[in-house]
Amino acid sequence: MSADRTALVLGGGGITGIAWEIGLLAGLAEAGVDLSGADLVVGTSAGSVVGAQVTSGAGLEELYARQLEPPASERVAQLSRAALARYAWAMLRSRGRDEEFRRRVGAIARAAADAGLTPTEQERLEVIGSRLISTEWPDRRLVVTAVDAESGEFRALDRDSGVSLLQAVAASCAVPGVYPPITIDGHRYVDGGMRSAANADLAEGYERVVVLAPIARGVGPLASVDAQVTGMVARVAVVTPDQASRRGIGKNVLDPAARRPSAEAGRAQAAAVADRVREAWQD
Repeated sequence: MSADRTALVLGGGGITGIAWEIGLLAGLAEAGVDLSGADLVVGTSAGSVVGAQVTSGAGLEELYARQLEPPASERVAQLSRAALARYAWAMLRSRGRDEEFRRRVGAIARAAADAGLTPTEQERLEVIGSRLISTEWPDRRLVVTAVDAESGEFRALDRDSGVSLLQAVAASCAVPGVYPPITIDGHRYVDGGMRSAANADLAEGYERVVVLAPIARGVGPLASVDAQVTGMVARVAVVTPDQASRRGIGKNVLDPAARRPSAEAGRAQAAAVADRVREAWQD
């Protein structure tokens, strides 16, 4: 394929989202549809980890095998009902204004970290570092999304942004109220999913687009995947978890114990979606 034709968009969805996306990618490659060579890879939250892994040069089978390993010392986290209520209140008070909502959830993130209710930044960087194959930006185009926790500004970070890959991925995975904002050049950044669960519109202009979205819906100022791909002048395939994958993922997307069943479910689902993805991806 010629340059700048294909885009792979990897959405957010916690630890289980990482596993499901890797399983799906491995299963699709086994079915003859290898998405890992995309001209553009966009990663948001969990998808930023997968994007960094896929563009590192590691094989998909190696990445899949890592997802099947027993949970190590990483602790279980959870987005509490109280945190969800604060998100809802921030959304209500923002009245649909995107940056205003992101500023409010950024304030939630900063307050939780400052009160010691989250791990420290260093602890979080170590966890994210353990997931990456390499901490160097790849030669291929990888875009990692994050949000400035104070201004609400959305940023699409890449190798030319002056930000290390480790910091970019850690920021993209910084779920407000659960994990600490990540400091970059004096600014604190949180999860890119606070704009959209996938930020699929960053693939605008590419001819063939595949979106793997553990979470596809949108609410209030958070754009849905469908809203972002509608109107694209491209062949587009959006894949979301089927019923079996939702069972594998379970109720807590931040539970490392659900990694293996999520990966296995993603791999199994690949067979059912391979033809649809192939039609969008291949000449």
